[in-house]
Amino acid sequence: MKSFCVLALGALLCACRDTTPPSQSATPALEASPGPAPAASGAVLPAPPASSSASAPPRSWVGQKVTGEDHAMGTHLAYASFTTATVDAARLHALYDQATAEIRRLEKLMTTWDPASEVSQVNAAAGQHPVAVSPETFEVIREALHASELSEGCFDITFETMHGLWKFDQDLDPHPPTAAEVKAKVKYVGYRHVKLDAAASTVFLDEPHVRIGLGGIAKGYAVDKAAKVLLDAGVTSFFVQAGGDLYTHGVKPDGSPWQAGIRDPRGPDGDYFAMMAVSDHAFSTAGDYERSYIVDGKRYHHIIDPRTGYPATASRSVTIWAPTALLADEIDDAVFILGPEKGLKLVESLDGVGAVIVDAHDRVWTSKRLEGRVKLVHPPADGL
Repeated sequence: MKSFCVLALGALLCACRDTTPPSQSATPALEASPGPAPAASGAVLPAPPASSSASAPPRSWVGQKVTGEDHAMGTHLAYASFTTATVDAARLHALYDQATAEIRRLEKLMTTWDPASEVSQVNAAAGQHPVAVSPETFEVIREALHASELSEGCFDITFETMHGLWKFDQDLDPHPPTAAEVKAKVKYVGYRHVKLDAAASTVFLDEPHVRIGLGGIAKGYAVDKAAKVLLDAGVTSFFVQAGGDLYTHGVKPDGSPWQAGIRDPRGPDGDYFAMMAVSDHAFSTAGDYERSYIVDGKRYHHIIDPRTGYPATASRSVTIWAPTALLADEIDDAVFILGPEKGLKLVESLDGVGAVIVDAHDRVWTSKRLEGRVKLVHPPADGL
């Protein structure tokens, strides 16, 4: 995934350009900002009582904002949280390091850029024999296949079969492939080529030309695992962001929620057309604007419809609100490709999931679960 992101927590925290390797899904990052503090919303962390023991942290330590940044999975990582009476700033920085280490561990299992990774080993054995993988890699692949079934094949990890045909990343080349080149590869794309054996924890690609890539789902899974590091340590208010995959937990000490902003797909970098309070949920956005080029008045971008082999045309951006970053990450591209009508049907069928869609005609669609939650800052800009 590749995106431009701006994070703000009262003041600007960072500005970064993601350099993720090519993948099926790319998500523009969101903005996290304080926003107005609602009356009596959520729990406000209490100050230590006057009679607290000498070992208790000073009042000034409680509710202190602590931020962190790092890099993994080819993208920028950002953390923010608040200290509590039992978790101080030094502990939070140590937890950020642990969370990043967890993300890097998963990257080694699931990347296609390392020939020693489990996914690369599966690809190398395509059409030959099954490959035993770790329980985590197996579970992510199984979840990906489930998403393919739900989305009529619009989410498909065998999109990796077309790797090198469309060039939108470091190898950006504004020359679309020929119809013959697309046809020659797209015929091998299809999630049913992936065969799983749960008892043996193996993955087998039954066609030698097929390849899989977890770029459209692994980052969401990693964000959830990083969030678990903080949750297990008793952190009560935080967010974790990897590129455009964002998960927030709790509310800030003043009771105000975390706020997420949705980038205007035709606006300038850092321009958000909508905002929404987010607590204990994830946000992930698929957009056609970051990894793209325009040729002869037509925009070509990295979100390829695996059924056709060409960039999807029904949407400009799709933002998914979901209970987990894994679910948000795997659904955003599918909804983008399906378009607003079929996409919203999929969204409404999933518990705790909502969506904001900017369609090809610049119209904004909001799912039922997000009605009244999303604040429109301004209409999305028009443009090619």
